[in-house]
Amino acid sequence: MSTSVIEGLEKSNSAPAATAFGCPRNFLDNRFVYTVVSARARGLAIGINMNPDRFCNFDCAYCEVNRKLAVTEPELNVAIMAEELDKTLFLVRTGKIREHAACAGLSDELLKLRHVALGGDGEPTLCPNFAEVIQVVVHVWARNPHHFFKLALITNGSGLDLGPVQEGLQYFTRDDEIWIKLDSGTQTYMDRVNRTHVPLEKIMSNILLVGRHRPVIIQSLFPLVQGHEPSLEEIDEYLLRLLELKNGGAKISLVQIYSATRPIAHPDCAHMPLKNLSHISHRIKEETGLKAEVF
Repeated sequence: MSTSVIEGLEKSNSAPAATAFGCPRNFLDNRFVYTVVSARARGLAIGINMNPDRFCNFDCAYCEVNRKLAVTEPELNVAIMAEELDKTLFLVRTGKIREHAACAGLSDELLKLRHVALGGDGEPTLCPNFAEVIQVVVHVWARNPHHFFKLALITNGSGLDLGPVQEGLQYFTRDDEIWIKLDSGTQTYMDRVNRTHVPLEKIMSNILLVGRHRPVIIQSLFPLVQGHEPSLEEIDEYLLRLLELKNGGAKISLVQIYSATRPIAHPDCAHMPLKNLSHISHRIKEETGLKAEVF
């Protein structure tokens, strides 16, 4: 998040925003629903762990999820998730969320609900009952007319073309958001950072598939890997990919530039300096005409 935004949130004489951002998720004794203060959400987000089994087709070098731990929830129980979402919305609406230690010292501004995120410990579009989850969340939304919230799908983009995902996205309104990962400009760098068998071409195709019909947010995380940042040549290629998406008809409302902040499961990955992230953001604005922001 930009310095000016953080300073604005800190004026409410509670815990500093810069301290709150980057804190781990808080499940509030739930199994599938959690809360987190997110810089990119600009405050409080309620999250739904779509992949409690931690299944993901990426193995990003900067990922915070430790997949070596035993799985305690093999699948998402939609009925229990709906109950937990109702309960968590009630805690936020009534202010009772402050009774939890992690939220006790946060400002009113930070505790405003920004969105309900479909994400968690894996790739949400690979959730077997994706469409059912969306339908149930929309029903929860309908039962809470005095507490409007928008949805945010946070995805690596690989499953956006799947039938159940396309079905689920039909329930998204124009206010809801789709955040799609694009961390690289070349297949070689994608293999190094995202460590997946999914080709970059597939991600580009799926961004266009969705982005031609509704605005999307591109989320790009640039880490230091073994002390090295992406090369200038890689950033050049990344900018070309953004231009290809824009010229191909993708409606990109924002490019989020950020780095690893939460505790990382892989020790060879670290946070990239803010000035370097800012330089990438500046180049995006200058060379593609897209809106970009550093978090």
